[in-house]
Amino acid sequence: MTHELLVLGGGYAGLAAARRAAHHARGGAALRVTLVNAADTFVERVRLHEVAAGRRVGVHPLSASLDSSVDLVVGRVESVDADARTVDVRAGDRVRTLRYDTLVYALGSTGAADAVPGAAEHAATLAGLDGARALALRIARERPRTVTVVGGGLTGLEAVTEIAEAHAGTDVKLVTSGPVAAGLDRRGRAHVLRVLARLDVTVHEHTRVAAVEADHVKLEDGSLLDSDVTVWNAGFAVSPMAAGAGLTVDGHGRALVDGSQRSLSHPDVYVVGDAAHADAVDGRELRMSCAMGLPMGWAAADAVAARLAGREPDTTPFGYMNQCVSLGRRDGLIQFVRPDDSPRRLVLTGRPAAWYKEAVVSSAYGGLKGRGETVSGPYLALVRGLARRFLRRAA
Repeated sequence: MTHELLVLGGGYAGLAAARRAAHHARGGAALRVTLVNAADTFVERVRLHEVAAGRRVGVHPLSASLDSSVDLVVGRVESVDADARTVDVRAGDRVRTLRYDTLVYALGSTGAADAVPGAAEHAATLAGLDGARALALRIARERPRTVTVVGGGLTGLEAVTEIAEAHAGTDVKLVTSGPVAAGLDRRGRAHVLRVLARLDVTVHEHTRVAAVEADHVKLEDGSLLDSDVTVWNAGFAVSPMAAGAGLTVDGHGRALVDGSQRSLSHPDVYVVGDAAHADAVDGRELRMSCAMGLPMGWAAADAVAARLAGREPDTTPFGYMNQCVSLGRRDGLIQFVRPDDSPRRLVLTGRPAAWYKEAVVSSAYGGLKGRGETVSGPYLALVRGLARRFLRRAA
């Protein structure tokens, strides 16, 4: 009897899961794979800062990644009934109910633009393609005098440097509640600060935003920063749908999963990507990233196929290798890290780092089309091998 595997979400993690499951089906597993996505395109989310700066990149037809072994349903997920094992999907005026034996939930995350008063109304976000395109169009049309990017993590750094480089002469500011690039080694952070200075970005560290208005940002100390355009990059939020379906979630709504990406409360549901709270080698949760979303998707598909065959899946966690950040089109930073994501002393900067980052981004999408299984297997084995070595040393 054919096992119905339904994958919700065609981002990095969801597409990885669907393709890997289809690979198992072609190899003899009794699987029928259906992928649900809101659009018929795949978006390289890690390129959205480039889109915001006016580049037309990172959007590909899903047909380039899927063959006839995967049924594609284009529509928005409206609800998940984990007890009945059904999902309602809306396409236009029509609602279609899909049944599953196993569900892979990969609906990802959005920008937390409602974190302070006025942010949802007045701030742009780069969490989705529409928002990045709207920001690029707005800057091109309005020619703002000042642009403020809120959030000093890697996503905020990529956004602020890309915008500053593409719009020389604009007063660009970066506001962050902690230090800029806090997770980097001292030398990596020093390089980031040099690049920000070269691009004339005004940096406000250890500064919290209290509210966003149409033409300024209000800080917690009561002072105001002029800001014709404000870009919110301070955190992400997940859909409440997983919690609404009854899955066990953490305080942020991310579903708790075991080492095979299986829901702790619903054994017929696997959760991957940003929607999942999965443990890293040191017990902390894996950070939201393409680098972890891909192996999550592959691991979930492998676990489903293994259990169908009567085998226990591999539950080894994933180890980190590096943090990659582009700093405009001609500069970047590669921070090499230990499997627990703590920084090593080794960093790569400048043009070589920009080339390295581009190779990583290109290979991520390359692993999701054509003969991507030649990439997925070795990469999954690598990140698990790093974790095993780390755990042995820790023991």
